[in-house]
Amino acid sequence: MGYVSAANPVPLPLPRSETPVAAAVSTGRRSLAAALLLGALGAAVVLLASGRPWAEGAAVVPGGTLPLVVEGQDVTGAPAALAIVGLAALVAVFAVRRAGRLLVAGLLALSGAGAALTALLGAFGNAALDEKAAKTTGDAAATATSLTHTAWPYVTAAGGLLILVAGLLALWCGRKWPAMSGRYERDGSPRARKAAAAPDPDRPEDLWKALDRGEDPTRDA
Repeated sequence: MGYVSAANPVPLPLPRSETPVAAAVSTGRRSLAAALLLGALGAAVVLLASGRPWAEGAAVVPGGTLPLVVEGQDVTGAPAALAIVGLAALVAVFAVRRAGRLLVAGLLALSGAGAALTALLGAFGNAALDEKAAKTTGDAAATATSLTHTAWPYVTAAGGLLILVAGLLALWCGRKWPAMSGRYERDGSPRARKAAAAPDPDRPEDLWKALDRGEDPTRDA
């Protein structure tokens, strides 16, 4: 009976390493999940922060002052609009392939960069407060005083940066992502009409149905 010598042990099989295809699929799934999460989270942050107070001040009126507050949408509507564009691009990136996917991914990245940039520019603007002061006092030359700015413009910019990162991921890894199944796409050609079964002469209801369809029920008789 044979035995295994201690001096010559039987080599054990090495663990099978992950194949390049499986590694690419795994990487594509991780980047896809990251892009979806970052894009959706960034758009939600931009839309939420755009509706919060961005700046505060006061308008001088006879007998005292009136407090003024302007929200992000009053300062600039660009970040919220670009966030919506980014959401649409994030969804559309799965409906296109090859060059179309690159274009949509680029749009996603640009919308995030634009949202961040316009939010930062709006953080230092006082035009919205001055306009509100003029409306409040009825004096077109009135300006706001005691100006203060909140952190919400920077939160909005951070949301835009998240959308930008999602777009960069789509540009870098989008070729590994799945696309919509082609079986749901129609080529525009008319579908073949299913031939109706010949009417049974022993069933009057079949004869009436054939007549309703404009057919001659006696053609096969």
